[in-house]
Amino acid sequence: MPEISTSATDSLRAGNRVVGYGIAAIVVILLLATVVLFLNLPDANAFNARVEQLFLDNDDLKTGAELKLLEILAQSGTSYAEIFVTYRAVIFVLLVFSTALLIATLVFLVTIIALNRRISAIQRSGIQVASMMISREARAVYINDLEFALTEAALETLAVLAEARMDDEVLTGAQIEAVISGRNEADCDEAAGATRIKRLRDTLGNQLVSELLVKTVARRGYVLAVGKDVIKMV
Repeated sequence: MPEISTSATDSLRAGNRVVGYGIAAIVVILLLATVVLFLNLPDANAFNARVEQLFLDNDDLKTGAELKLLEILAQSGTSYAEIFVTYRAVIFVLLVFSTALLIATLVFLVTIIALNRRISAIQRSGIQVASMMISREARAVYINDLEFALTEAALETLAVLAEARMDDEVLTGAQIEAVISGRNEADCDEAAGATRIKRLRDTLGNQLVSELLVKTVARRGYVLAVGKDVIKMV
């Protein structure tokens, strides 16, 4: 047990380091990209500077129309500068937003990987059921003090599986249908029993719990993946 605990702690620390390094790398890369981008953006006052140079280089522009044209160019340059400042702000906001999205994506990815590992570990070891009580009166099953409400059909299916587990039997879909319906097994369809199993799993709600609790044995049938000594029916 200490070895398992140590391994889990080491895995958690390694995962935290990966997240930390990933976030740092994202921030550094985007910061460098921001610096390079803003350094290569043209100056907002470049247009005004060119218009001013036109004034200085062309002293012979003295008519009213020519001066009016230069004045219009100067006003256009001012408008361009104001718009370009707005563009800079928009670019900055988009870069910040991109950084946040990339960091969130990394965190979610690491979280999903960790959850997949946990689910795989649970699937390998199975559900550890210390007690399982089926109550017909309450129409529910109590697994490790957790209550799962059942429909009448799901309760019947679970009860049949529990009785079979106590006898170390694996039931086919046709056998389950025969026991519940009271008909001869030869007259029952395998699909009908499979449908009852599916409805039982759907009623239990939690897919992980239901798939591991009610196991499918290839080419044999269905069985409860619990110890027969923990099953109790009231």
